[in-house]
Amino acid sequence: MTATTEHPVDTRTLEVPGAVLAYDVRGDLAKATESAPALVMAATPMTAEPFSDLAERFDDRPVITYDPRNTGRSRWTTGTTPTPEDHASDLHAIITALRPELGSPKVDLLGSSGGAINGLALAIAHPEDLRTLVAHEPPSCPVLPDADVLLAACRHVQESYERAGFGLGMATFIVLTSAQGPQGPEYLEQPDPDPAMFGLPTEDDGSRDDPLMRNMATIPVWGPDLELLGRATCRVVLGYGTASGETLAARAPRAMAAALGTSAVAFPGDHMPFMSWQPGVPSEVDAFAAVLREVLG
Repeated sequence: MTATTEHPVDTRTLEVPGAVLAYDVRGDLAKATESAPALVMAATPMTAEPFSDLAERFDDRPVITYDPRNTGRSRWTTGTTPTPEDHASDLHAIITALRPELGSPKVDLLGSSGGAINGLALAIAHPEDLRTLVAHEPPSCPVLPDADVLLAACRHVQESYERAGFGLGMATFIVLTSAQGPQGPEYLEQPDPDPAMFGLPTEDDGSRDDPLMRNMATIPVWGPDLELLGRATCRVVLGYGTASGETLAARAPRAMAAALGTSAVAFPGDHMPFMSWQPGVPSEVDAFAAVLREVLG
């Protein structure tokens, strides 16, 4: 048992095929109701910790956060980079393990970034787990009209990492995720960025175990089967940040929503505005929580 400033946190583990997952429970699971079910917050490769402040804004219901299988406290027992379906299976396993304690069997899920991708995979595979999925800025390349360029750019990020290490890999990632609007073939012709421009190391330390870089092979290259997603029995809400402009992660949820015949919801801030632990970065956690609460109903 650990504790935050406000509320106690019950840290648990769950063994699943290929991993031992660490997850945190805030609040009394038995007090979950149909109108205020337990709220799961998930990202990838981000761990549970950056959700702490946002979780405190939902003290009217139990909140569950976790470390994905290739991050943080969770132990990964296979060498294969997990797919969105793997992460969805992990989320399903956690929800299933908690269900006997829950006052209401379904949960709400906030998925952010890669966690939004995984949440969409869960909505397709196990919609019975969810009342509402809020998929905030899923960076899904295949749903966009410039998918071919974006997928090639994702491959280049991964290849840069494998060839020269974290500094160049992360620099190419930042350039890709910051690019505004649809990208043409000329994007792929630009020279590699200098990692030093972003305060990144220019020397290769030889490591190749960074979860973000490894996720390039499975997360942004994933696109949902929109027909299956449209038939999901849970409610699916696509969201984007008002400060994200026309970045990949903001364009993708709008494209998905349009394909599903709905409208994406505008959230305050950019890609991860609730991460108020970042030094020197203004927090949007209260404004984000207010919109999320309104969306969940």
